[in-house]
Amino acid sequence: MLSISDIHTFYGNIEALRGVDLEVAEGEIVTMIGANGAGKTTLLMTVCGAPRAARGSIQFEGCELTGMPTHEIVKLGIAQSPEGRRIFPHMTVFENLQMGAVGTDEKYFDEDFTRVTGLFPVLAERPNQRGGTLSGGEQQMLAIARALMSRPRLLLLDEPSLGLAPIIVRQIFEVIREINERDGMTVLLVEQNAHHALNLAHRGYVMVNGRITLSGSGQELLARPEVRAAYLEGGAAS
Repeated sequence: MLSISDIHTFYGNIEALRGVDLEVAEGEIVTMIGANGAGKTTLLMTVCGAPRAARGSIQFEGCELTGMPTHEIVKLGIAQSPEGRRIFPHMTVFENLQMGAVGTDEKYFDEDFTRVTGLFPVLAERPNQRGGTLSGGEQQMLAIARALMSRPRLLLLDEPSLGLAPIIVRQIFEVIREINERDGMTVLLVEQNAHHALNLAHRGYVMVNGRITLSGSGQELLARPEVRAAYLEGGAAS
């Protein structure tokens, strides 16, 4: 479904991605772990066209994304729940979900609203509450729900557990599992909680300094001593 080949991305003169190769097949959950500053968020943003790749190829179902405007990429069926949530704080929960549905056929809105609030019942209880007054966990739920309102075929999740209480983290990971198993949603997940992410994922990648250094199934990476030392036993966790 998503094929990333030899991608190089720069911020000014700084090369953030250095020849990244990554594949996501339809129906998979693929996770990417690595230390802060490794380039994981940059890769998700490059898939969405901001920043643009300096060279290399990103293809989604055979369509070349490099050089394509972000709004056209979204129309192809890619949605992102960004790091830091980035909801619209002065808008209500309902209005945030309306924003997520921009570009989809309005005839699906009620159905999709029911579906995403079924995943996150707290949102159904607070449609008129401003997003900025929700707790951190509720804002993360809203960010994911907003992305799902666009009816994506590929969901990009950037650090969905960051800063959240363990019970909320478990709820969010269960939702990710549910939408994958029940709806066949394909997910590319960047996650600082390597244990949760690799247990959930079909496959994973390790990124170091803008390069992919390891790949394998989630269980294979969990068993590797260098992964355990760096990300599971008190080492760096992105």
